[in-house]
Amino acid sequence: MNVDVYNMQGEKVKNVDLPAEIFEAPINVDLMHQAYIQQMANARLGTHKTKTRAEVSGGGRKPWRQKGTGRARQGSTRAPQWKGGGRVHTPRPRKYTQHMPLKMRRAALRSALSAKAAEAGVVVVDELFLSEPKTRLMAQSLGLLVGTASALLLVTEKDANYEVITRSTNNIPDAKVLMANYLNIRDILGYDKLVMPLKALDVLKAYLI
Repeated sequence: MNVDVYNMQGEKVKNVDLPAEIFEAPINVDLMHQAYIQQMANARLGTHKTKTRAEVSGGGRKPWRQKGTGRARQGSTRAPQWKGGGRVHTPRPRKYTQHMPLKMRRAALRSALSAKAAEAGVVVVDELFLSEPKTRLMAQSLGLLVGTASALLLVTEKDANYEVITRSTNNIPDAKVLMANYLNIRDILGYDKLVMPLKALDVLKAYLI
């Protein structure tokens, strides 16, 4: 797939061929869905917890004697039917981790990137570079490159320019900066456009081909 390469001013500078193995792979919707569910499940902390009657403080003494009061028999004021009592069948700490083979995860990424490229959602720039960390400068560049669409920006290394790009993007609500080797199914599907420098193609080739 041959696409145009732009600079940060939105000007076309040359063309580049995107790897067919990554951007023209078969689109498997079921596989992308499975990878998305797995990522979302693995992000859950699972720290939810409520106290049972054994964990609630108090209630050590029997409220009243077993017989002769005319009231229902009670053994503790911390039983579930009492105000302030323990809870029954409520959430307990657990792991939501799901496992997915590496080859399937990478195939899902190739499928998502191919779907994004098929709908003209991949924007290639010669270099992601700003002279100074200014939100205004990044907003202007994104306006020229992607218009009003949301954008995921890929960077290849954490250098001085990475800090400039990140600080310039933090206050733009519909844009995000991500390391190219951290590319994931959720972010690909969550943004309208994928903005990547030419160096990011080499990073993607390294682990997706």
